[in-house]
Amino acid sequence: MKFVDETTIEVSGGNGGHGCLSFRREKFIPFGGPDGGDGGDGGSVYLEADNNINTLVDFRYQRKFHATNGQGGRGANCRGLSGDDLVVKVPVGTVVYDLDTEECIGDLVEAGQRLLVAKGGFHGLGNTRYKSSINRAPRQTTKGSLGEARFLRLELKVLADVGLLGLPNAGKSTFIRAVSAARPKVADYPFTTLHPNLGVVRVHELRSFVIADIPGLIEGAAEGAGLGVRFLKHLSRTGLLLHIVDVSPIDGTDPVESAKKIILELAKFDPELLQKPRWLVLNKIDCLPEEEVATKVKAICDGLQWEGPVYAISAIKQQGTERLCQDVMAYIEQERSEVEGNIDI
Repeated sequence: MKFVDETTIEVSGGNGGHGCLSFRREKFIPFGGPDGGDGGDGGSVYLEADNNINTLVDFRYQRKFHATNGQGGRGANCRGLSGDDLVVKVPVGTVVYDLDTEECIGDLVEAGQRLLVAKGGFHGLGNTRYKSSINRAPRQTTKGSLGEARFLRLELKVLADVGLLGLPNAGKSTFIRAVSAARPKVADYPFTTLHPNLGVVRVHELRSFVIADIPGLIEGAAEGAGLGVRFLKHLSRTGLLLHIVDVSPIDGTDPVESAKKIILELAKFDPELLQKPRWLVLNKIDCLPEEEVATKVKAICDGLQWEGPVYAISAIKQQGTERLCQDVMAYIEQERSEVEGNIDI
């Protein structure tokens, strides 16, 4: 299925039904009085987060969503039927913006969460509503109001605990294949990953976390080079970033300079992403002689002036990946317990 993470749609609530102008006319009751009923309310449009959907591709084919109108009132004080609400399913993690004002209307982060995006119109009043002691035969009614109409921009940000960051061919897809059941494409040319991939890493039967692999960045990505930075938004929900660096690039480039380029593009896109916890993962150590690994790791850390956690791994041989996943799981569990502790307070 094609991955689509942005789209625009048009939503409109149903119109309210008009009030009825009617008088009771029956045999032997010449002055029955007004009996026009109210109209029905128009249906509203809701967006609902659904775990069974992981892309916005369906909205490429249907962009207009209109709830049903309320029916008009009738005689004998019969009220018109209200229109049915329209519930539109979207992926969990969808952010909804008003296209005209760029206002963020809501963020659907939990399955089953609903967001009202277009309210239905209010019903019109029948002439029964206007009778009084001095107005015995009113001919006033009101029309139902129009339903709310909006143009919306839907933006999907995948929900993951950990995000992978790095240059093309740094080994991100190989890493996610090694530690999870996800099977992204792996090849010996850049940009084999064209859209985000999610994988569930299970370190124990009841302990797991979700990891997101996004297309690699290159220098100038903030200006649109390569695939640009359009997929970086998917890292905004992650709690931890793993910066994967190829310690032995085929083209002979300096790993330190390559890592600095990624950091620079990250800062250009969103400085807040740069403030997220970030661990350095030095990949492809199997390409180096065993006695040179420690020296290479120290040289890269010194060149980056790195003070955070650092791991030397070989994703393709699954060397060092288990320890890394165990430490990531421990970190995530600690963060979750702190969040739950703050909520209890």
